[in-house]
Amino acid sequence: MPRAEDDWDSDDDSEFGADGVDTSVHLGLPDGSVEDPADLRDAAVSRIGGSPALLTRPEPPFSSSFCKICNQPMELLVQLLSPFEDSPFDRALYIWGCSKPSCQTKSSPKGGSVRAWRGLRYNSKYAAKLEARKRRKAEAEAAARLATAEKIKPKVNPFSKSSASANPSPFGGGFGQGFGAPETPKPSSPSPPPAEDESDSDSDAESDTSSLNLALESSSLTASSWSSCPTYPPLYLSTQVEYLPTASDSKSKLPKGVEVQELDPESTEGGATWGPEAYENSLNVDQVFERFTKRVAAEGEQCVRYELGGTPLPFSSDQVFDALFPKPTPKPGDAVPVTRGDFKVTSTTPQKRVYSLSSPKAQALVPPCPLCSSSRTFECQIMPNLLNLCRKPAQVIRKVNEETGDVSVITKDLGMEWGTCLVFSCEKDCCLPEGNKECWVEEVVLIQWDH
Repeated sequence: MPRAEDDWDSDDDSEFGADGVDTSVHLGLPDGSVEDPADLRDAAVSRIGGSPALLTRPEPPFSSSFCKICNQPMELLVQLLSPFEDSPFDRALYIWGCSKPSCQTKSSPKGGSVRAWRGLRYNSKYAAKLEARKRRKAEAEAAARLATAEKIKPKVNPFSKSSASANPSPFGGGFGQGFGAPETPKPSSPSPPPAEDESDSDSDAESDTSSLNLALESSSLTASSWSSCPTYPPLYLSTQVEYLPTASDSKSKLPKGVEVQELDPESTEGGATWGPEAYENSLNVDQVFERFTKRVAAEGEQCVRYELGGTPLPFSSDQVFDALFPKPTPKPGDAVPVTRGDFKVTSTTPQKRVYSLSSPKAQALVPPCPLCSSSRTFECQIMPNLLNLCRKPAQVIRKVNEETGDVSVITKDLGMEWGTCLVFSCEKDCCLPEGNKECWVEEVVLIQWDH
């Protein structure tokens, strides 16, 4: 007999992960040191640490990497190759972070000690490939429409009086008869769409990569101010799809009061995806943090969570969480939590918090794109394991007492103190003014601090 949810032993993981589900989140994982200098110069190589491989030419201002608090250059945390689907632009996302203790301004979610920029560069070869694909698709759709129209065309009775005019003599006159009159088409199945050029489709991956490399062949930080920026040891960043247990297993192992919506296999194509997260209001423990740790425990090495247009995974119940997951407005007749003295009354149907960027608080934290005025959308977040990989040695300070001559040694830890950083970018990935071949734009970073 299965145990009741309230009696679930959190230490029993015998069935955890069996017959699980892949979500729509892609995880970035460390994958060894970058030793090849060519990879360090290649913007197609996503990385942790190291120096940035910049897409734009001329290079963007070196001040793009400066901390907004101390005005000093920061270390690159991650660089992600992240092109939009069916976009003619090569695209990379760069995230810098400051490790100075004085710059960990925990009072502000937009402290300025973590900054993100997107770089775009027009890829003419890939743009031509996209145009060819669109043309083939349009031709296939036109052929399919024509075949369907011919299939439903009314049949002509060959013995009726009108049949003579419907099937004119091949020797008669009229417009177009110089090229012969077409025979009456026989009902048939719609013609299959013209196949893509196999040589083109089979070499998509290779040609896309090679065209990006060609576009970036001049990318080098030699004799550049960017070459003098502080760095962490560079690591490859590989990706894998996030895997979670089945809904029933994960639900039974979540802390009390935390609910995950059921999967809806009918709403997706090619498999199930993880639905929007709903969080319950609580007067007890920080269930948001409990759920964060539970979700991350499925893959503890994750440094990046990437889900363009998806739902961020909040770290804790702070002002960022309140803005992105606003409290629902009570409806008439709803019970609300009441606390007085030594008793508490709560609703029997707890209210849910659902992710939204439409609230005034969210719009204040995530304003529209300054170039095209389009809304910004969640793109990715960096995770606590990144702090383990991007760590500086402790600073040793020696102080001498002038009166006694005694020497005291103080060890001061250096490092970032956030729990997660959420990156929001322009949903249209604009590159303005129109016709620009390159673009360098700062996007919004919201910091959830590890209090």
